[in-house]
Amino acid sequence: MTRRRAPWKTLVGLALTAVMLFPVYWMVNVSLTRPEHMRRDPPDWFPLDPTLAGYQAVLADQLPYLRTSFLIGLGTVALTLAIAAPAGYALAKLRPRGSGPVGFVLLAAQMIPGIIMAMGFYAVFLNLGVLNEWWGLVIADSTLAVPFGVLILTAFMSGIPDELMAAARIDGAGAWRTFRSVVLPVSRNAVVTVSLFAFLWAWSDFIFASTLNGQGDTQPITIGIYRYIGNNNHEWNSIMATAVVASIPAAVLLVLAQRFVAAGVTAGAVKD
Repeated sequence: MTRRRAPWKTLVGLALTAVMLFPVYWMVNVSLTRPEHMRRDPPDWFPLDPTLAGYQAVLADQLPYLRTSFLIGLGTVALTLAIAAPAGYALAKLRPRGSGPVGFVLLAAQMIPGIIMAMGFYAVFLNLGVLNEWWGLVIADSTLAVPFGVLILTAFMSGIPDELMAAARIDGAGAWRTFRSVVLPVSRNAVVTVSLFAFLWAWSDFIFASTLNGQGDTQPITIGIYRYIGNNNHEWNSIMATAVVASIPAAVLLVLAQRFVAAGVTAGAVKD
């Protein structure tokens, strides 16, 4: 017999959801509001006379920043998976010496404040002469994503039955072919999870972008929004339109990948 959910619990859940999503709604509302209506008191709670002028300004001014963010995000995903997937496989199935301390180091690495890492990268990039390069942000953002990716992939791959590995060895597959042909396809949920979080970290990064690429020719959307606010602090519909457009890729990816993420982040939590 299925127990019915108490109506008050549903109402509380809807109320909390509305409170959390209200800033998003207000961002969309302001992005559609005409500049002459911006300072009304009380404000318009709904865009009764909407305008798309803010979004036209986004397409005119922010597209280069959006392209750069996509490039940095995809590069971060590729570099993160190239490092984290083999490392997770090695820690989960090959179990080399020192795998315990390595796991502790990965956890500790995630606790280092981003600004500390940014200053360290600044000194290194300055000495190498690679400041203000978009691919430098790929390297920097990957340092946040790789430890998380290794931990998630290690937990997931630890749950892969050893019988699959033994069957691959019997068929003559070495460690690399087993990883490529057996482990990676089975680890799809974890790979999607790591890819999603790596992309979102790179997409939303501001600390590394402002520290390592503050004067570059190709800058990400976070810098674009920052500069747009500084130069047009009275055009709030355009500012909010920029924020809405910048939020769309992350929202779409979260919706499309939510079932993979739910499976990927819970992998290894329960042992048979």
